[in-house]
Amino acid sequence: MASLGRLARGGPLERLLGQRNNALRLTAIPRDHVEGDRRLGEAFLTGTLVHGAERLDLHDLDFSNFPPKSPAARHLHSFAWLRDLAAATGREQGSPLGEAIAGRWLVVHGAKPDEAWAPELWGERLLFWTAYAPYILSTRETAYRSALLNTMARGARSLAKNADKARPGLDRITAWAGLVVTSLCLEGMPRVARAESGLMRALAQGQFDDGGLMSRSPSEQLLLVDRLGLVRAAYFAAKQTLPNALEDAASAALAALHGVTMGDGALASWQGGNAGSAPRIAAITEGCGLRARPLRQARGWGYQRLSALGTVVSFDAAPPPLATMIETGCASTLAIELSDGSQRLVVSCGGPGRAKASLPNELVEGLRSSAAHSTLILDDMNSTAIQPDGPLGKGVNDVILDRSEDQDASMVSASHDGYARRTGFVHERALTLGNDGKELAGEDRLTPKGRRKGKAGLPFALRFHLAPGVEPTPTADGMGAILRSDTAPPWNFRCRGARLRIEQSLHVSARGEPLQTQQLVVTGETQRDGADVSWTFRRSS
Repeated sequence: MASLGRLARGGPLERLLGQRNNALRLTAIPRDHVEGDRRLGEAFLTGTLVHGAERLDLHDLDFSNFPPKSPAARHLHSFAWLRDLAAATGREQGSPLGEAIAGRWLVVHGAKPDEAWAPELWGERLLFWTAYAPYILSTRETAYRSALLNTMARGARSLAKNADKARPGLDRITAWAGLVVTSLCLEGMPRVARAESGLMRALAQGQFDDGGLMSRSPSEQLLLVDRLGLVRAAYFAAKQTLPNALEDAASAALAALHGVTMGDGALASWQGGNAGSAPRIAAITEGCGLRARPLRQARGWGYQRLSALGTVVSFDAAPPPLATMIETGCASTLAIELSDGSQRLVVSCGGPGRAKASLPNELVEGLRSSAAHSTLILDDMNSTAIQPDGPLGKGVNDVILDRSEDQDASMVSASHDGYARRTGFVHERALTLGNDGKELAGEDRLTPKGRRKGKAGLPFALRFHLAPGVEPTPTADGMGAILRSDTAPPWNFRCRGARLRIEQSLHVSARGEPLQTQQLVVTGETQRDGADVSWTFRRSS
């Protein structure tokens, strides 16, 4: 990495200085309480940026060779890797490297706005430049320090004009969050009130009242909690009062995130995301400075959580997100995930999340389908259509939900109209989890919508994708299977009203790599008055 230490001097850097009388300084440095990934930081020290399944060679780094198009390149431009660098080394060893890379970024992208000036990238960059200022501003070299601080100010002014041009949801929230933090920490910035107003507006436009993002993506929800944690840290560093509304939004975001966390501490794989890294998730939730109980009954966010004595069920009981909120929404309505302690049993196939480059496009599109989720599929159709150009089309408009609890069990039922227009049937799924956590009982019904009968002879399939490491053994009567794994007691699956077969499946790992696994498939055909299939997962001890 010696070449990274030879920061370009003069020329382009001098043009970044702006007016000489425009001296700037940081008045506060937020403390990031989230522990980075030491393994990633050590790889970075040796010249390799690892992001998901991608790796970038940083030797002789030239930012003009890394436009922010791939997920790994965007991560490089965001400077979020500073957190991992700080986990691997102290300021004395890490700052020369951080300053060298920041200097090279300034040479290529600091002089004039370009694609690296996207509002969401500037927002994230400013969050990490302020929190890790000791790793990029420890040098006494005046030209470099002035160039970086002036560029921070120019980036903040760009956000003041362009933050609302970012996609609504996480990107727009990130853009305004960066402006809030810079307004708090960089001398000479406008008062923070306008940035606060923009951030609260972005949250109102992108976050449900229950705290979940309107993208309905758990992997994005994790980033939301992280962003708001950094904003809170900036208020404390600047000795400013955190607005109550912002504190409430951050707490609600954490509760929604906990609501889709499974027994192993990682996330349910909804809306094209994967489970992620349990240690990283724990670092963010423990380091964000907030505390919240898991959101069990979410209306807008839409994920119902059932839990009892180590058994956790996540149930997607809402329509898919709008295309304006996420480009690659999934047709996953009424799908479930199930875990027993640290062992996942039933999963969705998942996806690469925001790191789409790690998987082929055709596979990513297939992972969005209803068949890639543990739910009922009618006539080999998606409950919500997936259009050839990417966004979701017609399908689920309404989900009717009912939930109750008693001393014996938690019960939730939901129905959707995604198949009604095409087949005449409404799909209803009812779940009951006993309070001892030993049995999850389910029933899937197809019932005619209105007074007219539905179509007879339509094939349907209930798919239960099994987590990697779960081995199914079919029973002799073809109506059940024994599910064995290394870290949980065996579970018995039984169904009634259809036949069971076992097929191959796949599950996307936390690194964005597809892993071979298997699935339980319960099949049958509709009558004119519909179909009714009941099933149970029961722990053997």
